Amino acid sequence: MLEKRGLVNGHRWVLKQGIAKTMRREMTPEESILWNRLRGNRCGGLHFRRQQVIDGFIADFYCHAVGLIVEVDGSIHEQQADYDLSRDRILSARGLRVIRFANDRIHEDLENVLAEIEACALAATQGKDLPNAEI
Repeated sequence: MLEKRGLVNGHRWVLKQGIAKTMRREMTPEESILWNRLRGNRCGGLHFRRQQVIDGFIADFYCHAVGLIVEVDGSIHEQQADYDLSRDRILSARGLRVIRFANDRIHEDLENVLAEIEACALAATQGKDLPNAEI
């Protein structure tokens, strides 16, 4: 299953791993806020990794048990919407679910963001579509 989800990818993974390590040390303030609530299985007992290399991409947060990627989007993502859509399609084809939250949601609505993450994880374990949420 690891290879199907793109976690074992040889050379590309090694190249991206150094970038991911730097990104873990230099997280955005919003990523840090969310990480403090996700780490240590604090969100519904789910184990998340941060800055996980998957199929040549670096996911902000990843829960392997349910195949869920959580992205925190700053203003740069407004300029790269086509790239993000393409990336999400590639990851979805690997059997992963991608949910995105804007930076302001992390600041203004963190409890609901966490509830949505848990709901998406639950839906993934039951093989359902993602809940309709304003993400």
